[in-house]
Amino acid sequence: MAIRICALDDLKPGKALRVVISEHPIALVRSKTGEVFALDDKCSHGEISLSEGFVDNNSIECWAHGAKFELATGKPLSLPAYEPVSTYEVIIENNDIYIEYEA
Repeated sequence: MAIRICALDDLKPGKALRVVISEHPIALVRSKTGEVFALDDKCSHGEISLSEGFVDNNSIECWAHGAKFELATGKPLSLPAYEPVSTYEVIIENNDIYIEYEA
């Protein structure tokens, strides 16, 4: 099921937004190049919100310990994280952002 999150203009490039769907926190991220991604909002290394991290062109970095994750796949790009985080399909339609999420 696709769930509307916000307007595309509400999420600026290089920023992340924490959203909660069915009590599940998700980081909605717009890369510096303008692409939009959705991934679990919890670093696989610790109980840290990724949406509070640093966004680059293709990654987000956990602010607490510096672990980086690839936005498209959730794959860890640096230690101390070695487990990936889940990602979700993002749909942009009529300038609105939707996340494909099954509860």
